[in-house]
Amino acid sequence: MKSPLLTLPGAVPAEGVDEGVAAHYGDLFREQRALAEGTGFVDLSHRGVVTVSGPERLSWLHLLLTQHVSDLPPHQATEALILSANGHIEHALYLVDDGETVWIHVEPGTQEALIAYLESMKFFYRVETADRTADFAVVHLPAGSIAEVPEGVAVREMSYGRDLFLPRADLESYAGKAGPPAGILAHEALRVEQHRPRLGFETDHRTIPHELGWIGGAVHLQKGCYRGQETVARVQNLGKPPRRMVFLHLDGSEVHLPPAGTDLRIADDGPDGRRIGFVTTSVRHHELGPVALALVKRNVPVDARLMAGDTAAAQETVVEP
Repeated sequence: MKSPLLTLPGAVPAEGVDEGVAAHYGDLFREQRALAEGTGFVDLSHRGVVTVSGPERLSWLHLLLTQHVSDLPPHQATEALILSANGHIEHALYLVDDGETVWIHVEPGTQEALIAYLESMKFFYRVETADRTADFAVVHLPAGSIAEVPEGVAVREMSYGRDLFLPRADLESYAGKAGPPAGILAHEALRVEQHRPRLGFETDHRTIPHELGWIGGAVHLQKGCYRGQETVARVQNLGKPPRRMVFLHLDGSEVHLPPAGTDLRIADDGPDGRRIGFVTTSVRHHELGPVALALVKRNVPVDARLMAGDTAAAQETVVEP
């Protein structure tokens, strides 16, 4: 779904998964600094929007999600996952209940598969699911923003900002009031700085929540009754995940960033060293320079110097080994 904000001055379209919104509006670092200072907004209108309504919506979702939501207070934002039977991550949901309806946004293009799964699990519960992507657009306001939130709009309030479920018809008029626009690349740079994993970027077909630090934030350990819970409990109580997410400071003298999927090896092992992980997201940050998130094998020493392809990388621990 192509955003009307791509007509704003300087807008350069994003590619890949984030196609449909602006990658940037002409000055990536200025846009990052504005967000870090609490001004401007990010157009996330390409993300899927799903609603769940009905008197049993929270108790029903509680049975399906990794998060404890049966008693979720109105207007309290949370995150949740849907796992496979083997505990692998299939969906990441960013949700809030407004007292009558649960509002959820998800990765672009994943809403149809999510709704198909939810519909298959309705049975006799008094709930209704709907794809509202065509009617509502997600807009992100950074932490500290004083931009007005229109009355009646569902809002997810987090430590790093607010997500608005804005009527899509109001997107252009709201953009004129919300301050300078920032592209998805600026949003991604701050996400990487904050060590926040993203479905389809930090995940692959075998990722489990422990590897990305999603335990606690999106996975509640004191609840059961969801698909994949056995794997979560077993790893939590009896073992360690096979991989762990790390934050990388990349050699700033390199012209090109190592793309997602770039092999990682231990620098001291030389160019023929074995593969010990891979880059998941790499960005240029306005203060930190080139940085990345990556997945490495759990037993990689936390002080080991790494190579991302031909780029030297120093690691910071995100998930403890």
